[in-house]
Amino acid sequence: MFKLKEHNTNVFTEFSAGFTTFLTMMYIVPVNGFILADAGLPMEAVVTATALITILATLFSGLWSNTPIAMSVGMGLNAYFSYGLVLGMKIPWETALGIVFLSGILFVILSFTNFRVWIMTSIPMSLRRAISAGIGSFIAFIGLKQMGMIVDNEATLVGLGDFSKADVQLGVLGLILAFAFYSYRIKGAFILSIAITSVVAWSFGLGSFPEAILSAPASIEPILFKLDIMSALTLSLLPVIITFLITDMFDTLGTLTGVGTRAKLFQENNKDDKSLQKTLEADAIATSAGSLLGVSTTTAFIESASGVEEGGRTGLTAVFTAIFFIGTLFMLPLFKSIPGNAIYPVLVVVGVLMFTELGKINFEDSDLATSAGAFLIVILMPLTFSITNGIAAGFLVYTIIKFARGQYKDLNIGILTITFISLLAFIL
Repeated sequence: MFKLKEHNTNVFTEFSAGFTTFLTMMYIVPVNGFILADAGLPMEAVVTATALITILATLFSGLWSNTPIAMSVGMGLNAYFSYGLVLGMKIPWETALGIVFLSGILFVILSFTNFRVWIMTSIPMSLRRAISAGIGSFIAFIGLKQMGMIVDNEATLVGLGDFSKADVQLGVLGLILAFAFYSYRIKGAFILSIAITSVVAWSFGLGSFPEAILSAPASIEPILFKLDIMSALTLSLLPVIITFLITDMFDTLGTLTGVGTRAKLFQENNKDDKSLQKTLEADAIATSAGSLLGVSTTTAFIESASGVEEGGRTGLTAVFTAIFFIGTLFMLPLFKSIPGNAIYPVLVVVGVLMFTELGKINFEDSDLATSAGAFLIVILMPLTFSITNGIAAGFLVYTIIKFARGQYKDLNIGILTITFISLLAFIL
């Protein structure tokens, strides 16, 4: 079924690769629980829903596309969901789930067409990389803020936090551990840093030691099918829907490109290779399904690369990863006892990793339109607490400068469409 011999692999290798992928991305279950709980969703239900969508999406991806790609709730868009839409724009979380559902439906429709090729050829690579870097700066800013390392300041808007506080010091410890473990390429670096920081917190009375490790999964009834699609179907929220669509698409394509290169998947010179198309379809369907369960956008995880490094080459790797995630359904008491400042350092590290995309932009050789657009995308996402505002400002400035300099050949229908939607973001 998985064509193991054709991919020069075997069941044991796929099993080992699946376990490795599980270790590296297990952190998403408690982390997403904390992030969406900040938006008012019950953490218990979110933890269960996150584990469920990870299991279902990863299993579906493995069976449908036969690739070692694991899927779960995407970092970045979950932060935007909570801090940008619900807390920032005061959008009810039910409406925000409706936005995620609509963006997923659009992605489903477009994934069965050549739209992905059109998008990739329409939007300059530098702006796509700037979007990734901007999201990185956005979630790192959120992580630093939640840890208390940066705080409100009446004179300068933002100031340095009080590092004499035990909670802040705990966050610093978590940050150091996460960076150290990741730099040494330790399997499960994030979950290991969370575990050690939590133990330190419990030992010094900064958190409550879990009374139990395992329990029956919490019900997802409080968030199941609670999305409000009709409230999301307004012109003023169209830019937000498009933002979720574009960001999910770029995130997925970027992940699949990176993982695929190492695993020799998604080869453009192989016209019979339908794996990329099927993986995109799985990603899109998972996003819509996730919103029904009560979580934000689901996407392909770059942590799948760890399984590929272990030799995973087929969908059997993803199937094993999904099976391992079943265990997280029963770990709610442990997840709930984790202090926030053991969780939020992970946002900072993931943000840094995403921000490295900026280094691939050659600002010296780029024209002013590209440089200015990339700069505004990166700087305005954290400053305005909005991925939408960053993308909108970047594309507007890019288009304006291109028009001003008469470089009309660089402006295609894709750029102009996104620019028009970006204009709506500010007008509405």
